[in-house]
Amino acid sequence: MLAAPPPAVFEPQVIDSAISIGYGLAIGDVDGDGKPDILLADAREIVWYQNPSWKKHVLARELTKLDHVCLDAADLDGDGKVEVAVGAQWNPGETNNLKLSGAVFFLKRPEKADADTLWTPVALPHEPTVHRMRWVKNSQGKHALVVLPLHGRGNTNGAGANGTKVLSYLPPAEPAKWSEAGEWKITPLDASMHVTHNLDVQPDGDGQMMAIGGKEGALLARPVGGGGWEPASLPLLETPSSVPFGGVGEIRLFPGTRHRLATIEPFHGPNVCTWTWEDKQRGWHREVVDESLASGHALAVGDMNSDQLPDIIAGWREPDSGGKFGIRLYTATGDAAQPWSPSWLAGENSMACEDLKLADLDGDGKPEVIASGRSTRNVVIYHNRTTAKK
Repeated sequence: MLAAPPPAVFEPQVIDSAISIGYGLAIGDVDGDGKPDILLADAREIVWYQNPSWKKHVLARELTKLDHVCLDAADLDGDGKVEVAVGAQWNPGETNNLKLSGAVFFLKRPEKADADTLWTPVALPHEPTVHRMRWVKNSQGKHALVVLPLHGRGNTNGAGANGTKVLSYLPPAEPAKWSEAGEWKITPLDASMHVTHNLDVQPDGDGQMMAIGGKEGALLARPVGGGGWEPASLPLLETPSSVPFGGVGEIRLFPGTRHRLATIEPFHGPNVCTWTWEDKQRGWHREVVDESLASGHALAVGDMNSDQLPDIIAGWREPDSGGKFGIRLYTATGDAAQPWSPSWLAGENSMACEDLKLADLDGDGKPEVIASGRSTRNVVIYHNRTTAKK
């Protein structure tokens, strides 16, 4: 039997206890001091928390009548400070009317170097039910904003003739033109899936590849010449006939490979799973890691205990069969017979997890877990205090 993996140790720090919902998190250096800050899309505000004091600053307020729902941040011009995009007008039941559902904004940084000056929103064309977005590098190393609607136009409850239209937004080459909506190049990437709940990215050559999760499974797309993306040679994760499967809600790539994925299944589902590509069978092997979540809504993969093995972190926001919600860590054991060792990362119903991210916030080489809680209305840093096993 293999020795037990070293335990990961976390120290929670509540940096905000009065958010509304905490729809989405992002990590990036907002003020250019070389330290990663935390950004949050809350219902009526877009805010950031300044590392290391975690002082809260507001970037934008009430961009639309209905809630903000997502954001992402990336340094587009190499100046050491991130640019920010936001999705809003969250109305998943309206799949036709562009005024009543969906919005995409680029936030223009103010000229004044003041942490409390509001940024200027630049409205961009959009689909209804905008739900998730990521800045993704194309094959030329340029960032494009990839936006997922939750539903296709005219669909009802995730069903209908139209797949969700995934769009990429390439900003103008000149930063001075970022505030001109007509200068952004908007390209359809895919419309083959329904209920596209989330996506993940990781390096692939000079660009980044994407994994998109939806009702039909998961689609992998790799950067190609000319600045676009195309489906990878590995086929779509399709419904296996031998195991219960209702599609993919959350999806994350294991670091350094497109041959292994972690998922929460189905949309808002109870199952934490892994998928591994097997060359001999020319197909995907699905492993169910946990079946006990209630409204699983947050997922990450990373080495949390410095043993060079990627672990899985999953969060859920509703009480499970035992009345509990929180964040669970599945530590990789290296043992094929029992590959995962589950433990609570955030328990005692202290975190009704809506979203979570991993980032090394203090520069010690170990990732922290940053989470936002829906009914608990909090943002918490779980500082990684793990001591590597010698």
